[in-house]
Amino acid sequence: LKMSWFWLYLPLHLLMATSLCHSIKAPTTSSQQRFKTNLFNFYHSLILADGKETTVHLLKDIPKRYYFVLEEGRVLAPFSITVTPCDVPIEWSILVYKSPPGFPGKAAPGDHDTQEVSKSQKAPSMVSTIFNYKGNSVETYMGMSSHSALYLLEFLSTERDTHITVYLTTDTTSGHLYPELPMDPRIDVIGIGHTMVTLTWKHSPSALQHSESIQYCLLVNEKHNYKSLCAAETAIRSSGMKLPPALALSLSPYLLEPQQVMILSNSELSIINKGSSGEVRQVCMGTRNTYTVPNLSPSTQYYFDVFIVNLLTNASAAYTGTFARTLEEPEPKVTELKDGKVIHVVLDGKKQKFYSLQYQARHKKIHFTFQLCRGQVRVHVTRNGKTVASENLSGLRYLSLKGKLLDTYVVQLRSTEESNSSVKVQASPHFHKPLFPLLPESLKIKSFSKLRTCRSVTIAWLGTQEESKYCVYRKRIEEDQIWGELQSADRCSGPESRHKSEKVLCKYFYDLNLQRAVTTETIKGLEAGTFYLFDVYLFGPSGVPVRYHSKVVKTRKKC
Repeated sequence: LKMSWFWLYLPLHLLMATSLCHSIKAPTTSSQQRFKTNLFNFYHSLILADGKETTVHLLKDIPKRYYFVLEEGRVLAPFSITVTPCDVPIEWSILVYKSPPGFPGKAAPGDHDTQEVSKSQKAPSMVSTIFNYKGNSVETYMGMSSHSALYLLEFLSTERDTHITVYLTTDTTSGHLYPELPMDPRIDVIGIGHTMVTLTWKHSPSALQHSESIQYCLLVNEKHNYKSLCAAETAIRSSGMKLPPALALSLSPYLLEPQQVMILSNSELSIINKGSSGEVRQVCMGTRNTYTVPNLSPSTQYYFDVFIVNLLTNASAAYTGTFARTLEEPEPKVTELKDGKVIHVVLDGKKQKFYSLQYQARHKKIHFTFQLCRGQVRVHVTRNGKTVASENLSGLRYLSLKGKLLDTYVVQLRSTEESNSSVKVQASPHFHKPLFPLLPESLKIKSFSKLRTCRSVTIAWLGTQEESKYCVYRKRIEEDQIWGELQSADRCSGPESRHKSEKVLCKYFYDLNLQRAVTTETIKGLEAGTFYLFDVYLFGPSGVPVRYHSKVVKTRKKC
C-alpha cells in the first residue's frame, strides 16, 4: 500500500458516501440503516497485509473485518485471497466498494476548488458482495481489482472461538507462498496388512522444482481426516496432546512433551502423541512420495493426511486425505495346558502378538501360577469367552478361580515392551502340589553398609515358616555392567545357569515367627574396591527355584 495515497483516498470515499445520503430523495429506513452499517463496517476494520499470511482470532458470533486497496496507478490488477480455517467451519465473504469512473479516488490535476469536488461527490457509490463461503475447507478467491475499489473481508464463527489464517497477494508472478499441489491431489492406498498400510501420492510440482526446501509430512490418526495442517494441529492440542507449533520445522527433541515419543531412522523423523483420544503419528519423509506406516493395530480404521510443507516459509498445502482399515489378526495358535505341567513362553516384543494357552477344567477350583522371567508381560484370562482376569504381571502371581466342570479357560500373554519377554505358566486343580515354594513377604536382598570391609560384605534376606533351602551366588562385575546385568537378569533361571565358581554356600532355615524369619550371611574373600552381584535362590518341595532380586554391593576401597 502507498499510504500517502491511501489516506487521501479514505476521506474522499467518506465524502462520496456522505453526499450519497443527500442525493437520494426520501430514502427508506432500511436503506438508511444499510448505508450506516456499511460506514460502520468500513471504519471498524483492520488493514490486511499484502504478501503475508495473517492469523485472525475469532470470537463466537462476533464478526471481524479486514480491508485492502491496491497500489495507485494500477487500473486492473489480479489478486488472490486464501482463507484456512483452523478448527470449526466459519463464514466469510468479500464485499467491494466501487466509486464511479468520474471519482478516481484522488484529486485530479488542475482546479481543486470546492465546487468541483462537491459535484463529484454526488456520484453514487456501489457496494456489492462478490464472494461468500461457509465451511472448514481451504478456499482461495482470485479476481481482478481496480485502484478505485476498496475490498472488505468479513469473518464469522458461529460455533465457538477459533482462529484462521488469511493470505492476500497482488503479486501473482513471482511465485506462491503455499506449495503447489499436483493436478490429482489424492492419496492412494496400495497395500494393507495386519499392522501396516502402504501409501503413495503424486509429486507436487514444488517438490520437483525446490526439493531442498520442500518436504512431505504424513499425519495418521483414528478419528477423521484434516483439511489443513493448521486444523490438525488445533485438533491435537484440544485433545490434550502437545504438538510442536510447526509439524515440519519444529520436530526437535527439546520440544517434546512426556506423552510424546520421537523416532529418527533412515533420515525419517516421526513423533507419536499418546493421549486420551488415541494415538496420533506425524512422520516427515523428505521428498519421498511412497511410505509404509508400520506398527498399526489389527482390524482398526486409520485416517491418513499428507501435507507438503515449505521449509522456508512454514506454509503448507494438504492433499486429499484417505482412510484404510488394517486386516484382522488371524486366530493365534492355541497351546493346550495340562494339569501341573509348566510351560515356558517367550514373547516377541516387536510383533506385539498374543500367545494363547487353553485349559479345560476337570475340577471346579483351578489354580493358575505365573512367574515373570524377563521383561514386562500382560495376561488376559477368559472363562467360556468371558474375562475373569486381566493385569500386568510382576514377579510371581497366583490366580485361583472357581467355576464348573469342563469350563474352558484361555490365557493370552503379550509383551508390553519392544524387547522380548518371557514367563512360566502352570494350571492345576486347586489341591494340586504347589509348583513354587512358600514365599516370604519380600524377595529383596539387603546389604549392611557399616559391615562392609575391603574383603567382605554382609547381606540378609527374609525366610518363611517352612523349612527351605537357600543358595547364595556372587559374581564380580564392572561398574558399567551393572545396569545391563540387572535389566537382562532371567528371574526364572536357576543355579544351573551359573558357573560353579560363583557359588558361595547353601543353607536351610525357617522360623515359625515370621518377624524372626530372617537370616544373614557374611561373604569373605573379596577384593577391595570391587563391585559384586549377589543372588539368592529359594528351593521348595517341588525343587523349582525362586530367585530373589539381585543385589550389587561394592567393597570398601580402603580399610
